[in-house]
Amino acid sequence: MTAPRLSIHDHMVELADTTRCRLLAALERQELTVGELAQSLQLPQSTVSRHLKILADQAWIASRAEGASRWYRRNPQLDPDMLGLWELVRSAMADTPGAQQDAARIDAVIASRRTVTQAFFATASAEWDALRTGMFGARADLAATFALLDSHLVIGDLGCGTGSLSAALAPHVDHVHAIDASPAMLTAARSRLRAFGNVSVQDGALESLPLYDGVLDVAILMLVLHHVSDPVRALREVHRVLRPGGRVLIGDMRPHAQERFREQMGHVWLGFAEHTMHEWLHEAGFAQLRYVPLPVDPDASGPALFSCTAVAMPRPMMVL
Repeated sequence: MTAPRLSIHDHMVELADTTRCRLLAALERQELTVGELAQSLQLPQSTVSRHLKILADQAWIASRAEGASRWYRRNPQLDPDMLGLWELVRSAMADTPGAQQDAARIDAVIASRRTVTQAFFATASAEWDALRTGMFGARADLAATFALLDSHLVIGDLGCGTGSLSAALAPHVDHVHAIDASPAMLTAARSRLRAFGNVSVQDGALESLPLYDGVLDVAILMLVLHHVSDPVRALREVHRVLRPGGRVLIGDMRPHAQERFREQMGHVWLGFAEHTMHEWLHEAGFAQLRYVPLPVDPDASGPALFSCTAVAMPRPMMVL
């Protein structure tokens, strides 16, 4: 027998606790671990875990395991009664000093994720090509890219690093926008790409790209998404700069358990499973998703890779 559907009155009891409301607000803002929630809300981990179990049991939140961590988020598929109730509660607490303090601490936690990554890239640009070749093989990026080439394409190499992929693409397409957030990487990229008249090298983060809406035919994120603290936000931004019907190509690591990459190379994520990519890309406005595991290079020491492509769906029309 299926369990009886809870009434809105039952859900009101669940949201009667301030701590659970704060947790839901935090998890709607950002996917977080128990430790990050405890740090953000300044609560004991035991308290956070207890309330998360209540929220999870009643389907207010969803979670997924990755390596030694479990990541929580507000359930994106709340039923209409639950969603309506939550919108009322969220509206009532949104402008309170406590909610603003929680939001500020969450931003600080997210910023701290980037610290190790930034420290790594500040010193690694000179050795980056050799390091990445040793881990993934010299042609891993090109093998996933050449099938897209067309002489009329405008391509965004987002997270371009030292510009090796942009250099390979430039002779075959109309224009390449090479964008990276690391000053050291951009210096190396500009040196490598100065001979190409159809490549522009720009400073910019994936979450805030320095491009107009709909300017790209193809966006490529090659071995960069695992460094991004908020992948869904970044993918929404990628959707913004793609024309309707444009394609995104993501090349990255399949799920693995090598925790040392977090400390040594600033990785935020330990690879991505197919269902995770499908969920995130769909939420960001993409369709026609295809996830393909790539052949393993026998000389590479890093995790196995995948390629994932998707099509940017048209943006909803504004109703005046």
